[in-house]
Amino acid sequence: MGKITAAITGVGQYLPEYILTNDELSQMVDTNDEWIMSHTGIKTRHILKGEGVGSSYMGARAVINLLDKTGIDPMSVDVVICATVTPDMFFPSTGNLIADQAGCKNAFAFDVSAACSGFLFALTTGAKFIEAGTSKRVIVVGADKMSSIVDYTDRSTCPLFGDAAAAVLLEANADGYGVIDSILHSDGSGEMQLYMKAGGSRYPASVETVQNNWHTIMWDGHAVFKAAVSKMSDVSVEMMERHNLKGEDVRFLVPHQANLRIIDATARRMGITQDKCMINIDRNGNTTAATIPTCLFDYEKELRKGDNLILAAFGGGYTWGATYVKWAYDGEKA
Repeated sequence: MGKITAAITGVGQYLPEYILTNDELSQMVDTNDEWIMSHTGIKTRHILKGEGVGSSYMGARAVINLLDKTGIDPMSVDVVICATVTPDMFFPSTGNLIADQAGCKNAFAFDVSAACSGFLFALTTGAKFIEAGTSKRVIVVGADKMSSIVDYTDRSTCPLFGDAAAAVLLEANADGYGVIDSILHSDGSGEMQLYMKAGGSRYPASVETVQNNWHTIMWDGHAVFKAAVSKMSDVSVEMMERHNLKGEDVRFLVPHQANLRIIDATARRMGITQDKCMINIDRNGNTTAATIPTCLFDYEKELRKGDNLILAAFGGGYTWGATYVKWAYDGEKA
């Protein structure tokens, strides 16, 4: 029997019905479709509407979609991990709420907060439960309602973000498929370049914090772009070199969908063409922890057993990383 790895054996997704177009955004803030497309590659983004619904609403529906597709009994799930920076509330965890709403009553659940790298951090964590033999089925969810923290008067950030959730199922594999390796990094010195100032213990919510608009995304766009290009491409190339992979060996780069120019720069460094990049930023925008699993959902039918995937992300904090996955099933049969 070979080494036990955590294989992705299914993918589920939820996208809100409401679609916010660039033309509609241009009526809210000083921007236009041409500027947004040329600078980001984003055409539309999904926005979750309705009172009292948050990231768990989307995450639970992504998990239910996953369970329905795979035919898995929710009671057989051991762990649910949710990557998010827009939790429903500080506690209970959004993962806990998702597990309850999706019927995973036997699972213990928790959240991982690593901004746009959150899904990779959560996926790596979930894989360890499988590799250790302590869990047989782990669900990893990326869910973010970014519209809840976006300032729709800030033309530099409001076109970028959308809402979405997607989930993957991890199960044990002894044939060499699954999560093969991860390289993950963080650097807190990037704190003031991409953050939300208030709402935590340093600046609890108050009349002043609300009036100062400190509960929305704040950033230094040029610094973030520069760091994202270098960090995401460096770690992806490092992963390829560690496993002696050439451009032709990689079936797909699965990049965080922050900006089309960042994706292109990473692909060039890896020696792969854009047709080997999973891209849905044009339709979904940046959905933070949900971008990578939504890409896996969108491209599932094109994946074949044994395909080499490099998952790569960069996020606020700073956080960044790359994960090497050898795909475990023929997606066209899913």
